[in-house]
Amino acid sequence: MIDGDNLGVEGFADRFEPEARGECQLYLISPQDVGGGFPERLRAALDGGPVAAFQLRVKDVDQHALARLAEPLQRICADADVAFIVNDDMSLAKRIGADGVHLGQKDGDVRDARALLGSSAQIGVTCHDSRHLAMEAGEAGADYVAFGAFYPTTTKPSDYRPEAALLAWWSTLFTIPCVAIGGITPANAQPLVEAGADFIAVCQAVWGADDPAAAVAHFAEVMKR
Repeated sequence: MIDGDNLGVEGFADRFEPEARGECQLYLISPQDVGGGFPERLRAALDGGPVAAFQLRVKDVDQHALARLAEPLQRICADADVAFIVNDDMSLAKRIGADGVHLGQKDGDVRDARALLGSSAQIGVTCHDSRHLAMEAGEAGADYVAFGAFYPTTTKPSDYRPEAALLAWWSTLFTIPCVAIGGITPANAQPLVEAGADFIAVCQAVWGADDPAAAVAHFAEVMKR
């Protein structure tokens, strides 16, 4: 295999004419607390503008309890035609019939997730700032790769800090969609959109807002190419 991490990316994408990839889309990541009034906040957010996917990312909660918490959120996403993705836990994704699973580097193999969840499942992989990991994920059959954190974040602190040029390199050479994640707000999203991100993944910028629908609408304006 080519070691992608030894390939220079600065200016690399400029040598090629990239294919049109369509509009960048919003990918919502859940907060830790998805109980109480959160289902209505999710419903409001999805009414605010186009959202491609919602990822249930809740840590240190028993799978039975998390399955119960997921039920109303999954219905809301289904009604809005938004993909419902489970973070890390492919067995939970199977149990609740989620649309897919997002795997960290220590959360299992793409091939195992595919065998468990089937050919139609959407399987994403965290690749940090690594071209090598992203190419490995693509070869294993991932449906998308996620790079980040692009900006400082308190949601999931990360020592990785890729440059936007990584998105340009990936989107020029590969058809598998790429997701940009980490500290992204409407104020700093545009360079990532222009670089070629297919999805912008956000958490605090929406759920920390007083009006999640307005926050989603703001992202929709920024993400137009």
